[in-house]
Amino acid sequence: MNFQQIVAELKAERDKLDTAIAALNGISPQPRRGRPPKAVQTSVRPKRRRRMSAAGRARIAAAQRARWAKAKQSQASKPVRRMSRAARKKIAAAQRARWAKVRAQQ
Repeated sequence: MNFQQIVAELKAERDKLDTAIAALNGISPQPRRGRPPKAVQTSVRPKRRRRMSAAGRARIAAAQRARWAKAKQSQASKPVRRMSRAARKKIAAAQRARWAKVRAQQ
């Protein structure tokens, strides 16, 4: 076998492989006339925005208003805890003692 015959056989094998690959990809092996094909995008198409009906939007809004009303009701039912004057004085005295200790160490 000479060199040219080997090259010819390799080219023939390459053409067969190209045809097989094109068939698997669903692309015809002959080039199309006219404009060249657009580049194939590998990214996913952007999703279309979903539209909601007015009735659906109203149901969701009503449910959210009910949730907020329930949350506010539970907050209002809790008693407001207030500290007695004696407790406030006791805490203030303890804090003054802590600061006096810090100043004494400096």
